[in-house]
Amino acid sequence: MIPPLLLKIESHHKILDMCAAPGSKTAQLIEMLHADMEVPFPEGFVIANDVDNKRCYLLVHQAKRLNSPCIMVVNHDASCIPTLKIDVEGKKDILFYDRILCDVPCSGDGTMRKNIDVWKKWTTSNSLHLHGLQLRIAVRGVEQLAVGGRMVYSTCSLNPIEDEAVIAALLEKSEGALELADCSADLPGLKWMPGVTSWKLMTKEGQWFSDWSEVPSSRHTQIRPTMFPPKDPEKLAGMHLERCMRILPHHQNTGGFFLRKDASSLSAAQSEDSPAAPTPADTPRLPESAAEEAEVGGPEGKIDGEAEEEAPKGAAFAQESTAKQDGVCGPPASKKMKLFGYKEDPFVFLTEDDPVFTTIQSFYDLSPNFPKLNVLTRTHEGKKRHLYMVSKELRNVLLNNSERMKVINTGVKVWSRNSDGEEFGCAFRLAQEGIYTLQPYIRSRIIRVSVEDIKVLLTQENPFLSKLEDDAHAQAKKLVMGSIVLKYIPNPNTPAEPQCPIQLCGWRGKTSIRAFVPRNERFHYLRMLGVEVFRDKQGLGQKPKDEGREAVEKDAEEEGEAAENEAELDAENGDENGSSQPKVDSGNQGTSS
Repeated sequence: MIPPLLLKIESHHKILDMCAAPGSKTAQLIEMLHADMEVPFPEGFVIANDVDNKRCYLLVHQAKRLNSPCIMVVNHDASCIPTLKIDVEGKKDILFYDRILCDVPCSGDGTMRKNIDVWKKWTTSNSLHLHGLQLRIAVRGVEQLAVGGRMVYSTCSLNPIEDEAVIAALLEKSEGALELADCSADLPGLKWMPGVTSWKLMTKEGQWFSDWSEVPSSRHTQIRPTMFPPKDPEKLAGMHLERCMRILPHHQNTGGFFLRKDASSLSAAQSEDSPAAPTPADTPRLPESAAEEAEVGGPEGKIDGEAEEEAPKGAAFAQESTAKQDGVCGPPASKKMKLFGYKEDPFVFLTEDDPVFTTIQSFYDLSPNFPKLNVLTRTHEGKKRHLYMVSKELRNVLLNNSERMKVINTGVKVWSRNSDGEEFGCAFRLAQEGIYTLQPYIRSRIIRVSVEDIKVLLTQENPFLSKLEDDAHAQAKKLVMGSIVLKYIPNPNTPAEPQCPIQLCGWRGKTSIRAFVPRNERFHYLRMLGVEVFRDKQGLGQKPKDEGREAVEKDAEEEGEAAENEAELDAENGDENGSSQPKVDSGNQGTSS
């Protein structure tokens, strides 16, 4: 959790997470971007990348919990992730990132407390196989870093070949455009050791080398000059490798970790508009030896599931071309995989005069500054089932890079089609995951509720309107049937109640009312309100063990079933999550059986 803290994220930062899956650090970055909950669309965004297509869906599932319109998940090899273009005042410009997290694949020897495989599989050659890949990823990150930006390089390994050696090579190739930042005072109380300035290299057979000149020519494909510390004492001192941070397990009962923070700066040779990064000619390249390639991509280089899964030789990738249309971001050309992976639907942005907005605008009384151009769907033909929103900056990225970028997922769902919703005035109901993004623009269909109202709504399937307290009951009676916002505003005079706002999607029926909130969020809100929640004996409250895309599709399927049943909310039908209302132990509060 330390690297994101040292990035010092602000809401306007453009952030790249180069090796993001499974997504715990990405979640931290998103949370920091949304530090001010009053701003639905921060100016910044997070682009989270991973080389493994299957792990990208695990990343999507993790990021989806935060319901942010400012996250995009992409699928690329981080060492050659494409340079993106954006529109700046009507002109095409290169996208440089203010913050980059470079948490590279590593041998994982710092995880030996939790990872038993390290004890069985670790060898001294692990670092030799990974060093070249780590350096290429770090260089590619620096190439996309804005002048004055920061990049954190981190590993869960304590081997200097993967740590200080990569940093020293990166600093040397940057020729003064980078400096190693001193972050010793950034996290008071954190125990760490300074980086090392000298080290030796050992082969799998037990041979030691302290300098490149000692390495026999037969080893030159496995051992590279960048693996050794700089020989020039003055140059070594100027790098300040002691500013690297080595976090040792026994100091504070953690795993082992290494990180350093680079702050890009201008050298005398650079102009004010040039990026603080090595030129393409300076980029380190792997030797063309087949033996080196086999070792870098071999099984030993894939410790702890961090590296890309190998595709079978001869795997064919079906090319899919999409006609270029205004507001349409087609799927990436090579996204439809023959042997593994998934074909992604296109991203289609709605126009301001799209007829879908006519009823939505009047039913929810959207404010004039609602950003209609940020609304998108994932279908070309037929009825739009779900509507999503992204921030203005991510829209810019999507529209200008659809052909060079493999986008897995972006945006947050704000509306879902209700099969019979037209008779209530609008064909689209509000989606819980996008309510915090959308609600600031909604000026009607809002019911202000109390803590007791929320307890009733989250513990009973279809409570009668009369179950609400008088104030909320009076507000609900004034509204016609359809989708609503249930809004709790904290009262500072009652500190025993939650002091953060709560917004729930709901449905106002003829005589009843209900909340459309996913199961896990129900449990979360009830715990916030001090209600004891337990799962039933049948296991209906158990979270499915699906991972990656399967879990995402499961959630979508459940929500889809809910949308189909919404027209019959007054009947005795099931909950949107399979009639599994949480049981509670809260005195006179109603429960479902």
